[in-house]
Amino acid sequence: MSENTGDLMEKLVALCKRRGFIFQSSEIYGGINGFWDYGPLGVELKRNIKDAWWRDVVLRRDDMVGLDCSIIMNPKVWEASGHVVNFNDPLVDCKKCKARFRADKVFTVIAAEGENVLLSVGAEADDEEHARLAATNAANSKTRRRLEDHAQKLVWTVFRADKAPQGRSNICPLCGGELTDARKFNMMFKTFVGAMEDSSSVAYLRPETAQGIFANYKNVLDTQRIRPPFGIAQIGKSFRNEINPRNFTFRSREFEQMEIEFFCHPSEADKWYAYWRDERYKWYIDLGLKSDKLRLRPHETDELAHYARACADIEYSFPFGVSELEGVANRTDFDLTQHQKFSGKDMNFFDDETKERYIPYVIEPSGGCDRATLAFLCEAYTEDMAPDEKGVMQARTVMKFHPRLAPVKLAVFPLVKKEGMPEVAAGIHNEAKKAGLASFYDEKGAVGRRYRRQDEAGTPFCVTVDGQTLQDQTVTIRDRDSLKQDRIAAAKVVQYVQDALAK
Repeated sequence: MSENTGDLMEKLVALCKRRGFIFQSSEIYGGINGFWDYGPLGVELKRNIKDAWWRDVVLRRDDMVGLDCSIIMNPKVWEASGHVVNFNDPLVDCKKCKARFRADKVFTVIAAEGENVLLSVGAEADDEEHARLAATNAANSKTRRRLEDHAQKLVWTVFRADKAPQGRSNICPLCGGELTDARKFNMMFKTFVGAMEDSSSVAYLRPETAQGIFANYKNVLDTQRIRPPFGIAQIGKSFRNEINPRNFTFRSREFEQMEIEFFCHPSEADKWYAYWRDERYKWYIDLGLKSDKLRLRPHETDELAHYARACADIEYSFPFGVSELEGVANRTDFDLTQHQKFSGKDMNFFDDETKERYIPYVIEPSGGCDRATLAFLCEAYTEDMAPDEKGVMQARTVMKFHPRLAPVKLAVFPLVKKEGMPEVAAGIHNEAKKAGLASFYDEKGAVGRRYRRQDEAGTPFCVTVDGQTLQDQTVTIRDRDSLKQDRIAAAKVVQYVQDALAK
C-alpha cells in the first residue's frame, strides 16, 4: 500500500467514526476483531444499498421471488454442501512470535542471484510485480536493501506458504521466524442447539446464505406459480471465523450477503450466466462506481471451483488493493444434486409442456453488502475546494454518494433563528419526512459550517430559508456536487428532490 492510498484509508476510517457511519463493535471494552457496528448514517447507507438491490433484482422483475432463511439450519445441510469437510483455510503459526496467518495469503519470494535468498512476504500477492513491491516489507533490513539494490538483476519466483517447495523453510513476515507446516482450520462458527452440549446437538452459524435457498427450492416451486427460468433472492447475515480479519469492514467475521440463485434449463445456463454477469456489473456502475477502479474479471480455468462451469468476479480497487465485490458463477446442478443425495428428496423439475424431467442448473450472483458499502464509501470520498458563506474558497471533504444511496437526501436550514424562518424550515422538513425522504433539520452555526457538515454526510441537497422566503415563498436549494444554487418555490422542494432521485 502506497503512502497516498494508506492516507486515504486512514482518512476514510476517521470520517466513518467522526460522522457516525461505522464504529468498532464493543469499542468501550477494547473492541473485538472482525466485528463492526453501523452508526446512524452507516445504517441508512447500508439499508439504501440493500433496498436498491432488492428493488432492482426482485420488485422490478417477474422472474424473481424472495426468501429470508434462518441463520442456524440442520447441520446435514452443511454436510451436503461440503462445508463440514471442505470449508477450511490452511493455517500457519510463527514458532517465534506466535503470530497466525492464512498460509495461502503469506507469499515467499525467491530472488535468484548466484545463491538463493528466501524472503517471506506478508501480502496477498496476486502476481510477481505485487510480490516484488511487497518485498520491501521484509523483516531483515539487510536482505531488503540487497533486493532493492539488485531488483533489475534478479530472477523472481513467487509461491504460497502452503505450496512451498520441499525443504524450504517459510519465514514469518513480522519477525523472520520460521513458520509451522500448514494445517486445516474450519471457518464455520460452531454452536449447540438445546440443553445438552454434545455431538448430537452441534450446529453451525451459516457461512453463506445460498444453502437456505437450495434447501427451499422445492418449497418455492410447490407454493408459487413459477417455473424455470426463475430466481430466488435473499439478503442476510453470514458468519465466518476468519483467521485474519483485516482492511476495515472488507474481511469480517460477521457480514451480510446479497445473493441470488437463478434456476434454469442446463441448455440455457451459458446464456443466463452471461446475462447476470453483465447485469450485476452494470448495477454497480449505475449506482456510482463509475471510475476505472471497477472491473470485471473472468476466472481462469485453474481458478474455478470443482463444481463451477464459469465464474467472474466484479472487483474494485480499494486503497488496500483490488478485491472482490461480487462473484457470478455457473454452479451447474451441483448443489441441488448434493441435497437430493443427502436428503433423499427429489430435486427434479418436471416440465408439463415438454414432458422433460431435469435438475436445473444454477447461476449465482453473490455479493457482499458490507463490501459494497465500503466500495461506495471509497468511491464517494472526495477532497476539493468550495466557497464559504463569504465566497472564500476553502478545502472541504465531501461524500459524493449517488442520491439513491445517500443516507440523508435533504437538509433544511433557517438562515437565522428568528423572523419566522425556523417555522417555515421546519414545515419543509416535516413535509419531506411525510413523503418518505430522509430529511435533516439544522439551525445551529453559520450556514457555511452547516453545508460542510452535510457535505461530509453525503447529503445531495441543502435548502436554506432566508429573508426572501418570507416575501415570495421561495428558497435556495444547493447541489452538493456542483455547488450550484437555484431558487425554487418552497412548496416544490419535495417534488424537486423526488425527481432528482428518480433519475
